[in-house]
This record gives sequence, C-alpha cells and structure tokens, in this order.
Amino acid sequence: MTVIDISPSVMQFLLAFIVVGPLLGAVAALLPAPPGLKGRNPDQAVLRHGVTVTGAVLIAAIVLAVGFDHDHPATMQATTDISWIPALDVRIHLGIDGISLPLLVLTALLTFLCALYSYFKPPAGPSPKAFVALVLVLESGTLATFAVLDLLLFFLAFEMVLIPMYFLINRWGGDQRQAAAWKFILYTLLGSVVMLLGLLLVGLKSGTFDMVALATDNGRGLTTSVQVIAVLAIGIGLAVKTPMWPLHSWLPDAHTAAPTVGSVLLAGVLLKMGTYGFVRILLPAAPDGMRTFAPYLAAFAVVGIVYGSLACLALARTGAKGDLKRLIAYSSVGHMGFVLLGIATMTPTGVNGALFANIAHGLITGLLFFLVGAVKDRYGTADLDTLAGATGAALYGRAPRLGALLAFAAVASLGLPGLAGFWGEMLTLFGAYSPAEGLSRPAFRTFMAIGAFGTLLTAAYMLIVVRRVCMGEHALPARTTPDASAPSAPSAPDTPQAPAAPGTPQTPATTPAPAASPTPGTLQAPTTPGAPQAPPAPQLADVQPYEAAAWTPLVALTVLAGLWPAVLLGLTDPAVQKLLSGGKS
Repeated sequence: MTVIDISPSVMQFLLAFIVVGPLLGAVAALLPAPPGLKGRNPDQAVLRHGVTVTGAVLIAAIVLAVGFDHDHPATMQATTDISWIPALDVRIHLGIDGISLPLLVLTALLTFLCALYSYFKPPAGPSPKAFVALVLVLESGTLATFAVLDLLLFFLAFEMVLIPMYFLINRWGGDQRQAAAWKFILYTLLGSVVMLLGLLLVGLKSGTFDMVALATDNGRGLTTSVQVIAVLAIGIGLAVKTPMWPLHSWLPDAHTAAPTVGSVLLAGVLLKMGTYGFVRILLPAAPDGMRTFAPYLAAFAVVGIVYGSLACLALARTGAKGDLKRLIAYSSVGHMGFVLLGIATMTPTGVNGALFANIAHGLITGLLFFLVGAVKDRYGTADLDTLAGATGAALYGRAPRLGALLAFAAVASLGLPGLAGFWGEMLTLFGAYSPAEGLSRPAFRTFMAIGAFGTLLTAAYMLIVVRRVCMGEHALPARTTPDASAPSAPSAPDTPQAPAAPGTPQTPATTPAPAASPTPGTLQAPTTPGAPQAPPAPQLADVQPYEAAAWTPLVALTVLAGLWPAVLLGLTDPAVQKLLSGGKS
C-alpha cells in the first residue's frame, strides 16, 4: 500500500536528491548570494539558504515516505545501482527499506529544525557561511550513511560527518571547545581505522561489498573465525560512534562544548549511525560472530545504562555544580545502552525495540538539547545549582511554558508510558527475557534485570532535574537582624540574567523591593518578621515563536510514537524479520 503512487524513477531521483542535495547546497552556501536574494545582509541570506535547502530535503524525504510501499517494507525500494570502481566491484548502490526510512526522515527533520532555529538565533562565532556549509555537509553524510548499500560507500559516508562536527564544536562551541573537538575526532578516527579493516576483510573474503548480497548470504560465505574477527573490528568502530561504555568518554565533553545545534545533531542523528551499522551490517552478514560477542555486547550495554544513570545522579545533586548539558549527554550513554542491549538479543523483538529506541532518543534528546540551550541563553549558564536558584524563582515561575516543555521532555526521556521513550525500552527488555537460540537465557535475564533497574535510576535523576530546574529550591531562613560585620552573601544564583522580555519591568538586584504578593507558580523563601525581604526574581523571556516552531514537531512526534507505536513497528518489523532470517521474508 502506498499513500501516493509514485513511479520508481521518481523515487530513485528523490533518494538521490536527498543524499546529494545538501552537498550541492553546501557548495552554494560558500558562493556570493545572487542579486535580489541578499536580504538585509549577507549573513541573513546564507542562513535563509540553509533553511531553504534543508526544507527542500525534508519535503523530498516526506514525499519518499509517502510513496514508499508500506505493504512490502522489507523490500529495498528507490534503488540505484551503478558501477563505480569495477576492479573492486564497488558500486554506487542506494536504497531504503523499513529500517532506514525512519532514520532518513528523522535526519532530514532535525537538520531542518536546526537550520530554522539558527536563522532566528545565529550561533555566536565566525561567519554563518561556513556554519551553514558544515551543517549541510553533515546532513549529506548522515543521510548517505542510511541510504547506501555498499560497504565502502558506507565507510565514506560514515567518515564524512567527522570533519563538519569537529569544526562546529571547535569554531562555534563554548568553553573547552578545542579540547572537546580534538577528543571527538581522535576517538572516532581511531575507531574508524579498525572498522575499515573489518569491512575490507568481509568484502574480500565474501567476494562482494554489496550489503544486500551479504545479508542474503547470511554469513554462509565467511568462516566463523573470519566473522569473529570482522565483528570485533567493525564493532569497535561502531561502538565508539554509538557510544558504548567504556568508549564513551568523548561524548560528554563534545556535548558540553558544542553549540545548541551541534548538540541536537550529535545526539539526534550521529549516534544512530553506529547502532544502524550493527543492524544493517553485522547482524545479517556475520551472525556467528555476533552470536559469539552478543553476551559481551549486552554486558557492556547494561553497564553503560547503570553508569550513565549514576553519573547523572551525581551531577544532579545539590552542590555538585553539575552542567545540565553534560547531564543530558551522560543520559544518552544510558539510553543508547538500551539500543545495544536490544541488538545483542538477536531477536526480532529486541532489534525492533532497538530501532524504536533509536528514533525515540533522537526526538526526545534533540528536544532536550534545544530546551537546555534556550535555558542557558536566558540564564547565561547551564549550572544546575544556579538554575535551581536560592529564591526558588525557577522556570515554572519565570518562564512557565519553557518549564512545562522541559518537564515534558524529561518525563518522556525517563520512559513514561504513552510517550515514545517507553516502547523502545520495554521491547528491548522483553527481547532480553528470551534471547536468540544459542545465547544464555540466565545471563540475558540478568542483563534484563539490571536494565530494568537502570530505568528506575533514569526516573530518579530526571525527576530531580525537573524539581530543581523547574520548581527551584527553598532558600534558608533570612537572618532576623542584619549583621554589617558579616561577609556579604553570595549573589543569588539567578545571575547572570538574560534581558527581560520586552515590556517587563526589572527590579534592581541591589534594591530591596516592597513586599508583594508572590508571583503565581513561584516558590517563596521562608521569612522571619522584621527581616529584609529579597527582591522578586525578574521574569525571563518565555518560549518565542521561532522556538515553538522548532520544538512543536518534536513534541507532536514524541506523543504520536508513544500513542501509536505501530507507525514505526509496522515499518521495521518485516524488514528485521527478513534481515535475521537470511534474506527470507
């Protein structure tokens, strides 16, 4: 069944345009704007160019999804197969099925929302020309990773995203951006070198680099020892990008230093490239090797789940001076642990759960990084102790809609039933309860129990974040008499303050304000009769129209996927069944 009947040639063109279009747009972004399209200034023109190109790619991805034959999601569609390097039998082979289509649409959507957000709030740093070009190159590489069906093309697309992300962090990032960018590039490049050796081993030993042929062969052309070596080599490179504990240490630094748009793209799409490689390449092409390493992969996954949650709890506690962006980065280590656990079960239930969790994480964590970036812009910091505020005038009292959105994203991230985060975690745990034949059921049930414990830890730190950032904390009782000889108290953590919304009066921080009725939704500190009253905290700018435009699609899709999971599972399940059965539907 297709919503709209589109000819195969048009489908081929759409997929080729989705992959190549952003690359052409990146080249055009570096050229002078044509007369009549310059807008108010060159910076505005190039940012509008980014919105236009990513919008066109998103429209093409939606049309591709509408024309996709949903009755046969296990069949490769919109395929292009052209010989590229005949001597090595390397081909320009593109195609999509039910596994890659959701990731393709997610990437196009998040990149468009980032471009739209950047148009209204350009990143602080060098000229936007290079920024827009790098974002478009990043989009092209990510989309190509999910669309190519040749091992060497997959590797080229996989590596294509590294340089743009390095420069986005290094040129437009915050504190410690250079160290974070170098750590990111070194970790991923070293992992990629090992991965390339594994891909060459598979291609040369099997006689083909075609991923569809390898999936159909289902490892029959590779000895068990070759499969084990290939899974180890390729798996290391994929695990770095995922990131899997203990190869994750580049991620918190990269997220903390990256600009808001960089963090959204890094969490929303780049982390999915590693887990996609496990599903698309290793599970079908080297099943015996995967079966050998599956228990170890599951063990590392559940350690990552617990480790990420404990790190978040440590950052969330009062007085830890934890950075909210860093906390969300560590939460990604835990969430991607669930994805790896589902893949390690080697069952349709577990792999479907992993793919669902991939999409849910992209939607929810992308929204979280947007929101944290907005909070940091308003407060001037992402420090949790500062955001909590000594007066309790936190987000619910100062920017209620922004606080409500942050609370929504937090409860979606902890896996609240009815939202997207729930189904992926539940299915991966179900898959671990009954793993594939040949895997130790007691071991995987132990992993399931540890993973379930990790969901409780996730709920704990997310609720602490909501309480502290959205509700604030009570201040200590004020002294009954001022003591001039005592050292002055530190300034309230509400500073530094972003400018108040237009038309909102501000009370000077050094002048006590007359007693007034409390602001609705603002917690009040306990007072002592006769003690000087703290001034009410000034309001912050609440959600702006351009922010609502960038965030609303993520909120809506998070609710839709939670209430109607069949939208995704109907696409992925037939394709996963075929992949795990050696190309047989």
